[in-house]
This record gives sequence, structure tokens and C-alpha cells, in this order.
Amino acid sequence: MTRPAWLAGPLAALAAGGLGYWAGHGGIPVPALVKRAGSELVPALVERARAGFAHWMPDARPARQGPAPQVPAPAGPVVYYRDPDGKPVYSASPMLTGDGREFRAVHASEDVRIDADDPGAMSADMAEHGTAHDKAAGGARRVLYYRNPMGLPDTSPVPKKDSMGMDYVPVYAGEDEGGVVTVSPAKVQRTGVRTAAVERRIVSQPVRVPGTVALDERRVTVVATRSDAYVDYVESVTTGDRVRKGQPLVHVYSPEINAAAAQLIANPGFDGARRRLQNLNVSEPVIDEMERTRKVPMAITWSSPRDGLVLQRTAVEGMKAAAGDTLFRIGDISLMWVLADVPERDLAGVRVSQPVSVRLRSAPGRTFSGKVAIVYPQVNPETRATRVRIELANPDGTLLPDMYADVEIATGAPSPVVAVPDDAVIDTGERQVVLLDRGEGRFEPKEVKVGVRGGGYVEVREGVTAGDRVVTAANFLIDAESNLKAALQSITVPKDDRQASSSGGTP
Repeated sequence: MTRPAWLAGPLAALAAGGLGYWAGHGGIPVPALVKRAGSELVPALVERARAGFAHWMPDARPARQGPAPQVPAPAGPVVYYRDPDGKPVYSASPMLTGDGREFRAVHASEDVRIDADDPGAMSADMAEHGTAHDKAAGGARRVLYYRNPMGLPDTSPVPKKDSMGMDYVPVYAGEDEGGVVTVSPAKVQRTGVRTAAVERRIVSQPVRVPGTVALDERRVTVVATRSDAYVDYVESVTTGDRVRKGQPLVHVYSPEINAAAAQLIANPGFDGARRRLQNLNVSEPVIDEMERTRKVPMAITWSSPRDGLVLQRTAVEGMKAAAGDTLFRIGDISLMWVLADVPERDLAGVRVSQPVSVRLRSAPGRTFSGKVAIVYPQVNPETRATRVRIELANPDGTLLPDMYADVEIATGAPSPVVAVPDDAVIDTGERQVVLLDRGEGRFEPKEVKVGVRGGGYVEVREGVTAGDRVVTAANFLIDAESNLKAALQSITVPKDDRQASSSGGTP
């Protein structure tokens, strides 16, 4: 089939364009291309152009490009886990999000370094420690010792590897002075480090426990005879009645009391007879009446020994009461106890004389104020709690025995103390440490002694002073970084060992 004449022109132009495209993208010199145009390239291009542009386009060589960057595979052990959506939520162990997705494992090579400009260079830098790193120093810096790359309490005066094959990290002179860790401003911003000032404040963590209202044991009296007797008459007093001191309660006949009374009348002024009646628990007014009237009454009157509430009445007219039997039980409820069981974990903050607020379930909206009177010296082995006694005034008699109460004990010192936020304290298990912000990206681990906790703060009794700044956020990321581990280790490494390491001797 012959080629139409009208197609020759466009095909030639298309061939010329194809030659230019190939020459430009294939790197072929134009003179060489022209020499080959009449022999082999033009017919081929014309034929390909006739078949269509899509057939010869794949033959054109693409523009030269550099090799695709290779993303290194994660290396090293898993140092922590982070939220899969990139939220600032971290965990030391595997965990799930609220919708059931797993947290992403962050390996050592992916972790954020605080001593290098590129976080991705961690694994390579760790692999070169002790070799190329030392050479890069050019001998300008002196290696004091080599520390475990994962921050374990292990150092070496010479380069070595740990159980996972990771090189120990060299610590140079000046890097561990005072345990200060230097962090670049970019890393401080990237890791979300936040600090807070150490202030003096009142740290109080109320201990809220249930309690029970009870009688004051010192204000309970039992009415009883000290000899066998018969109940002759009982006054109109019942359980729950309020009685006054000296109010008659019961009249009893006792042969032994009557015999002692007869001896007193027969021998006026004989002290032995009066003493015998006193030993039989006969009241002084009754003895005085016998001496005045010179008569022995048939029944002896027993009166209330105090103001209070009749808690128990067992006296019945005509009954025989043996010596010591309880006839009445009287309790003074003007001062009541509240007994509360404080868990063992909260016991350290409870002290005698601490203020206490008590609320009764029978009197909503009303609060009774008292103080801790005593902390009982034993722990219940079954409940692991210690009983605390609170004393409350009860002038109107609202508090009744065996009522339930809600107790709130205000623990902590009443005056301001040096305190830091709870998040600032790193508990290593053996000690508590905070990170002091020394400015210009320098952080120093400082061992502290803590006291009571409450309201999101913890008392610091030793280690920091008011005005210092401590790290309150990103502690976990900084603590996971090996540089901080080395700084923490510098606190525990014996001075003799560090001196031996710096001199190159055996620790």
C-alpha cells in the first residue's frame, strides 16, 4: 500500500521532532545524529510515527535522575511505643488505643537523639562509637570511660559490646561533669520538653474513709451492786432516756448492806462501819442520811452517777441481782468518738491533732469539725488498715452511737513547703530524681527526697529549692535517651571507679 503524498510532510516534521527529543534526552551529539538521520533513524522514526506517537514514546530514554533515597530499616531494640496517629502519647510496654489499634514500636534507630542533629542517625552513630567517633575527635577530647548504650549501670575503661552486639558509648572529658546533659534547642522543641518553677505551696491530700460514731469509753458508767441484792423498785427510766447526775434509778434490798448499816448506827463515829458501806458502793448521801436519822432503810437507793443517756436497763422489779450484775448503763454523749479505718498506704500522712471533717449520712449538708486524737498502734491483718480515733463535740446530741459517717482527714503540713508537680519526679525504684533546667538546653538530673503528695504536687524535702526550674513533660523520652542514662549513672558510679576509668586503669 503506497503512502499518501499528503502524509510525507507531517511525517518528516514528526521525525525531526523525534530526533530532537531523543538527542536531548539521550545525550546523543547532534552531528552524529544528523549523519545517521538519512540512513537508519529517519525511516525508523517515520514508520513509528505512522504507527502512532504512543508506540515510539516508550523507546525514548527518560531523563536522568539520581538514585531513589533508601530509607534504612528500623534497627536496634524497641525503646518505647507511641500512638499510631502521632499523638504525644507514649508507653514503655505494648498497648492499644481506644479504638483497639496497637501502638507503634519505636526502635533505637528511630528514637529522637538529643546529642545529634539528625534523629535518624542514631543507629549509625551508635555503631561507630568507640571507633570512628574517637578518630573524628582527633585526639582533642579524652575518653573517660565507655558506658552501656542502653543506660544500664555498667561502664568499661575500654571499648566493648553489650549482649546485643551494640558498642559501648564513649564518655569524653567534660561531658559528664556534674551530670549535666546538653540538648539542642531544636531537640527541646521537637520532644515537647516543658518546665515549671519550683514553688512553696501547701501540699495536702485529703484522706477520705468511712467511719462509725462510738461512745467515749471514758464517759460510760455501769450501775451495779457489789453484793447480792433484790430489786425492790425501779424508777420510770427506760433505755434512751436522758438522766441527770444524782437522779434516782433503782431501789434494792441487800442483807449485807443492811448489816453494815446496823453496825454504823450501833457504833457512831466508827470509821470501819462507814468504810464497809463505801466498799459496798453505797453513795455518800445515803450513808449521811443513815447517820442523821439513826435508821436502817429497808431498800437502798441507787442514783445516776453522771449526766447522760440510758444506754441499757436490765433492772426489773422483784428480780435478784448477783454481785456485779449490771442494772443500768449510762453514757455521756456530750463528746463522741468517730472510729475510721485508714488504709496502710495512706497512713504515713496521718498525724495526731490533724483537722478532720465529718459528715453524717443522717444530717446531709452539715459538717462536724474535730481532730485526730489517736492513731491505734496496729494494722488489721485482714483489711490492712489502721484505726484512727477522732473526737467530736456533741452539744445537741445529734451524734448517736453506731451512726455511719464520712471522714475526711487533711493530711500534709499546714504551712507551705517546697513542692514540684507530680510529673517532674522520675522514680527509678531506688531513688527519686528530677531534671533541673540549667538554661541554654542544659539539664541536670538531681536526686531528691520527697514527702507528702496531694493536688498534683509532691513535697520535696531535699534536693531543690524554690525558684529552680524542673522538667515536667517529655521526661520519658529524655530518660529513654542514652545520654541521660549516662548522666544518671554518673550519680551512682563510685568516685574511685570514675577516677580509675579516666586514668585507663581497671575499675
